[in-house]
Amino acid sequence: MVVIVPGPAQTLGIRRLADFAAESEAKAMNAVTKMLTMKALVYHGPGEKCFEDHAKPVIAEPTDAIVKFTRTTICGTDLHILKGDLPSCVPGRILGHEGVGIIECVGPAVTAFKPGDRVLISCVSACGKCEFCRKGMFSHCTTGGWILGNTIDGTQAEFVRIPHADTSLYPIPEGADEEALVMLSDILPTGFECGVLNGKVQPGSTVAIVGSGPIGLAALLTAQFYSPGAIIMIDLDDNRLEVAKRFGATHTINSAVGHSVEALMALTGGRGADTAIEAVGIPATFEMCEQIVAAGGVIANIGVHGVPVALHLERL
Repeated sequence: MVVIVPGPAQTLGIRRLADFAAESEAKAMNAVTKMLTMKALVYHGPGEKCFEDHAKPVIAEPTDAIVKFTRTTICGTDLHILKGDLPSCVPGRILGHEGVGIIECVGPAVTAFKPGDRVLISCVSACGKCEFCRKGMFSHCTTGGWILGNTIDGTQAEFVRIPHADTSLYPIPEGADEEALVMLSDILPTGFECGVLNGKVQPGSTVAIVGSGPIGLAALLTAQFYSPGAIIMIDLDDNRLEVAKRFGATHTINSAVGHSVEALMALTGGRGADTAIEAVGIPATFEMCEQIVAAGGVIANIGVHGVPVALHLERL
């Protein structure tokens, strides 16, 4: 029997081949991992979030679409989640419910969109067929509603799965400003529909908006479509109130100094506001709306509340 013992050069060559094979295998595994994972902002419980690797979404239902993001943003509701105010959003959830992007792939039942289409994502997913959708109450859709970034993974990621794609996405016209269109996912229509339309703003009326963040400013901008006589913005931050003036507010009140209710009553001759719009989502601001609304007026609540709020029927 002849035993061949590798010499030093052969041993080195074998090691190099082994190292090369291991390096090639690692590169292949990295490539596969990149294909199957993405970056996402993940909620890990009150006050805890992380931008981390996460599995890419896949088609789960025939009506789904997978969208690759080009623009997204944050919402005050995301901040409520991070404070622990919404128990429906559990740790491990990808946050976000707004944005624009490009369709990566679609389920076999999707007929209105195809891969490569540029789309605006609605913050509310709607089947378009259930009892509530047929009444125009899309946020109460029995298989949709506000689920993105709440009960299913959301839009603050590289990719997202959109249920009911045909009725939850909107095509973006060629040449449209995508950065501006992000405001149409949630902020602008929410301020308009939940604030201005539900608040029944009328020509010559007095409108008070409590909260001068993006949602409050959206309500301010769109309330002007109905020519109210006065729009009074109330907020803790002078910078936001300055922006509100530029956007068309007739009066501003800084509630940080106190006596904001008295200040509004003085501006309205003791009547109060015909429409009081709550755009924050905490008990103090809702109760302020109860204090400033005029007799026969309307309170329109936009803010998402995570704790109970008192309805003072003894005062209304």
